[in-house]
Amino acid sequence: MASQQNRMRNEPGPRPLDRIDRALVAALQEDVRRSNKELAARVGLSPSACLERVRRLHRERVIRGAWAEIEPRALGIGLEAMIAVRLAQHARAGVESFRAHVLGLREVVAVHHVAGQVDFLVQVAVRDAGHLRDLALDAFTSRPEVARLETSIIYQSTWSPRLPDFLDPPPAAAASTRALAPRRGGPRRHRR
Repeated sequence: MASQQNRMRNEPGPRPLDRIDRALVAALQEDVRRSNKELAARVGLSPSACLERVRRLHRERVIRGAWAEIEPRALGIGLEAMIAVRLAQHARAGVESFRAHVLGLREVVAVHHVAGQVDFLVQVAVRDAGHLRDLALDAFTSRPEVARLETSIIYQSTWSPRLPDFLDPPPAAAASTRALAPRRGGPRRHRR
């Protein structure tokens, strides 16, 4: 049995994505609400073949979920913050215990276990500053795993639901790279 610390190195990687899988992933990242018929036309498949590919991408956990972006104020959220947490010790049990604890808090939006000066970055959504203070005192500093925490209020968030495709070569980039390659005899000259 593989040890807990190196389990990722021993797990088989995902099946390589082909050009059509990558095009489907890109199209769904642009708009997850696209119909199967639209997706099929975009990637050049029949609707039934497209549906089977998307189902396989879900089964293989390439596509791990989809969600709606909600206006926070509609749910009574008046403030968001990032809480940087330094643990007292870095033993696996303490790390896992703290992670499980924060994942169980309804205010927690995202948990990142990171390297550097802190061990966790935890994004939270709360009603107001009083709610944030109570959350920090009752759910974070009271934990035996926590040595220190620093809270930063989020004024504004901008994020992209799209992950970049670093597979070599990217489907669309391969064609554009060939188009931009210089011709024999020197660089291309553009007329004005």
